[in-house]
Amino acid sequence: MITSGIFFKNFKGSKQNSKIKKNLKKLIKENSQIFQSFSKNYKDQFKINNLGIFKRFNDIRIIGIGGSSLGTKTIYSFLKDKIKKNVLFYDNLSPFNKKSGNKKHLNLIISKSGNTLETIVNSNILIKKSDKNIFITENKKNYLYSLAHKLKSDIVHHNNFIGGRYSVLSEVGMLPAELMGLNSKSFRQFNNLIKNQKYLNALISNVGSTMNLIKKRKFNSIIINYDEKSQNFFSWYQQLVAESLGKKGKGLLPVVSNMPRDNHSVMQLYLDGFKNNFYTFFYVHENNTSKIDNKFILPSQNFLKNKNIQNITYAQKKATENVFTKKNIPFRSFEIKKRDEKTLGELFCFFMLETILIGKALKINPYDQPAVELIKKETKKILV
Repeated sequence: MITSGIFFKNFKGSKQNSKIKKNLKKLIKENSQIFQSFSKNYKDQFKINNLGIFKRFNDIRIIGIGGSSLGTKTIYSFLKDKIKKNVLFYDNLSPFNKKSGNKKHLNLIISKSGNTLETIVNSNILIKKSDKNIFITENKKNYLYSLAHKLKSDIVHHNNFIGGRYSVLSEVGMLPAELMGLNSKSFRQFNNLIKNQKYLNALISNVGSTMNLIKKRKFNSIIINYDEKSQNFFSWYQQLVAESLGKKGKGLLPVVSNMPRDNHSVMQLYLDGFKNNFYTFFYVHENNTSKIDNKFILPSQNFLKNKNIQNITYAQKKATENVFTKKNIPFRSFEIKKRDEKTLGELFCFFMLETILIGKALKINPYDQPAVELIKKETKKILV
């Protein structure tokens, strides 16, 4: 147990690494603007007390892509049972029906640069005169900043030192969280976590193990996910890891397997195929899941009587871990004991800190994404 909400088991045979510990201490001491956004002392560019008019909207549309959307999408799906609002995400270019009757929407248009092509296109198609709009973008002249002024919309400044994939605990994720009726302050657990030795030890040990696996040419980070509400969380993780670490011929390939469905497809390869993978098991304990109807159970399956979905899924997860152990396949395991803002904030911090520390150990910059800009420039050439 690394916190009250998270049980964590590291890769078998991992060792703490003094250099990683030193890097972590250095990062915390530097107190970068990214780390500041994790902190309870971070000053948001919006005031909770001034959100009254926006909180009245039951229909919210998030228009953004990548890091401008994935963190908020994670919050919405992971904590959906607590949220009474209807939130739609427009985070790709695809044909969709513009008509929405007489509904008035609150649109959150999010882009750090303010010039993201997909966000500009979707905003153009979706925004109506009757809608209320909030733009989250850098405080400088860009397309969306100019559009916000033209529409006389509210603008919340996106801190230009915080890249999209690290922005979920800044205005980018916390403003939408407040509008969904959640407590943004509860997400920011960084101040407590850096005093939690169990949490830090788990993080350091985990990064050390990951580096050992990379040295053994195990480059595929496979998520064995048993929680449907965490699928978007691992889409966020995919971007975080791939965009932060995929540089200079280095990196990790994050792949998400949703269980138990993938037991019937790719599990055969995981158990008996090539050996350049390592695995993360992820499970969330749930209450009140559907229960087996004993009246319709035939004698051959009597072991299912009085079981619910959680009992069955957890048994599958433990069985898979047992088989991985027997086959000496490297894995770590997260079990989430409580689904709330605090736990999700701790998970965000864990994976962002882990990624930054791996980047430092690989001697690459975990904050930029230079290659992606090439496609943006080439696309503009073709369209002009």
